[in-house]
Amino acid sequence: MRRPTRRFTPATSLLAALALATLASGAMAALAQIPTVPGSAGRKLPQPLQRRLSDLVKRPHTYRPLTIFSEAPTPSRLFGYFLLDGGNFQPNVFTAVIPDLNSGVVPTATGANGDLPPIGSVRLALEPKPGLPTDPNDVESFIDVFTDISGLFVINNESGWYEGWMIHDVVIPAVAPPRADGHAAFGAITADDATALAALGAHDVPGAIFTVDGEDVRPTSASDHFPDVQTNVVPLQLSMGAYNCLQQSDCHSYWEFNEYTDWVFPLYELGFSGGIPGTFEAGQIAQLTSVVPGSGPSGVTGSPVAVGDDPDDPRDPDRGQASSLTDEDRPQPPNDEHKEKRTRFVPSGLGNEVLLDAYVRLASYEPGVTDVRQRLFDAYRDEVARIDENGDGIVSFEEADAEDTSDGGQSNERLYLPATSFNRFAVTREIDDGLLAPRFAPSQRAWLLSGSFVLVSPPVDASVPQDADNR
Repeated sequence: MRRPTRRFTPATSLLAALALATLASGAMAALAQIPTVPGSAGRKLPQPLQRRLSDLVKRPHTYRPLTIFSEAPTPSRLFGYFLLDGGNFQPNVFTAVIPDLNSGVVPTATGANGDLPPIGSVRLALEPKPGLPTDPNDVESFIDVFTDISGLFVINNESGWYEGWMIHDVVIPAVAPPRADGHAAFGAITADDATALAALGAHDVPGAIFTVDGEDVRPTSASDHFPDVQTNVVPLQLSMGAYNCLQQSDCHSYWEFNEYTDWVFPLYELGFSGGIPGTFEAGQIAQLTSVVPGSGPSGVTGSPVAVGDDPDDPRDPDRGQASSLTDEDRPQPPNDEHKEKRTRFVPSGLGNEVLLDAYVRLASYEPGVTDVRQRLFDAYRDEVARIDENGDGIVSFEEADAEDTSDGGQSNERLYLPATSFNRFAVTREIDDGLLAPRFAPSQRAWLLSGSFVLVSPPVDASVPQDADNR
């Protein structure tokens, strides 16, 4: 049988449109009343975070902010968060229309949903698994990071993506006796370093965030201008993974932060990202990458055959944590020999040591070298060599095992920064350029959102009933 044809007149079309609009408005209003975290856990979240999550729900979205599932018999514990927006850094071609530069073309990142300003939230929740630390300051704790963003376009060109970064601004450590060779001890400076820092300015004293000019910290600002006006801190950036957005311009990302992911990109790449003044003009962007792991321009050059990607044995960044026969979900015997040995990253605490050498230890590390790029290359070589037992220029998961020791019997826990030491968060616009470093790092020229860390103390419950797979 043929279905009767319905005729639509302008009047019926208008009524239908009005009905749909009413339904959509009612649906959005109903969604706004639903707590992002069901039950009592949602009501325990700090008010500013609740408001931001509610704002994200009220906006157009494909999915609501991520639900946190417990990964232990007891709820996950929210100990901190970031609230992100786009107003506290230099506008760039991804965030603003700049006449005679990017005007007259379709925006590539921000401006979605009628030019709503982008906003986001990042929640940090500790997994209280049996046998694991329950203090987020302990580098062996397991932490989940949930990122929810509204207002970034889907990227459909340049093999592009967005990427989140937790940022630790380098802090001047305490004074301690030097090593036998005169170099500062791990996580310390010498008395001579302190004297040299004091000559920079009154701000640079132990315990303070280091500033390159010795003046008080200048946070990133919308009035910044690269390279002459910008923040005076030295950031260490740790990737929270790459992602794209959805049809309604919302992005959602889940990241596991633990000793196997608390690793930073090879810092020698900073000299080739265009973010250090003069490097772009010298044509040095991507002049050197870390596709084949090694310890950089001053260090060991790896063999592509020996340590490059092998199609028959592809690199797997998750091959750091050994399996266990006591794993409830997937018991398997452990084998340390099968841990990944071709890592392109270094633990975050070791990365911090590299930056201390390059910027802070003015007397105890290469006092005659003033070029910051050369100091960075040399520091990367030297700090990697302290951990690199076989001399291949690579810090493997086995060499950096947090339960082991290195460099004269020091605990490897020192090699990792706790999640609570990352005081800022940024989201960047990235392309597949072969670099692991943030695009144009360490400048703000690819930033889309940023925010500061808010500590929740004491932590609060942040999850609903248990995940089906507690890995």
